[in-house]
Amino acid sequence: MIEIHLYGRLRKYAPQGEEYGSKSIIRLEGQENETLEMLLKRIGIKSDDLFTIFVNSKLLTTHNSMARWLEYQQVCENCNAWNLDVVINDGDRIGLFGIDMAALVI
Repeated sequence: MIEIHLYGRLRKYAPQGEEYGSKSIIRLEGQENETLEMLLKRIGIKSDDLFTIFVNSKLLTTHNSMARWLEYQQVCENCNAWNLDVVINDGDRIGLFGIDMAALVI
C-alpha cells in the first residue's frame, strides 16, 4: 500500500467519505516498476501543480532554490532537477506540496 499525503489545494484529489475523515491521504496499491510520474498520472495530479515532493520523509525534488541550504534529508543529489522517474514501492509514503504551499516547506 502506498500513502500519498496531499497538502494545500492538492487536497481536492483526496477521496471523500467517512472512512477517510478529514485527512487528505490517498491509499492505493502500487504497481510493479511504477515511477512517481506514472503514479501521479494515475491519480490525476499534474506535475505543474506541484512545488515540493517528499518520499519517506526525505526530499525528492523541489522548485525551491534554497533547498540545498535547508539541510533536509534527501533522496536526490540535485533536488532542483525535478526528476520524477523514481520507482515507487508498496510501503512508500509520499508528501505532495502544491505551488500554493511553497513557503511552508522552507
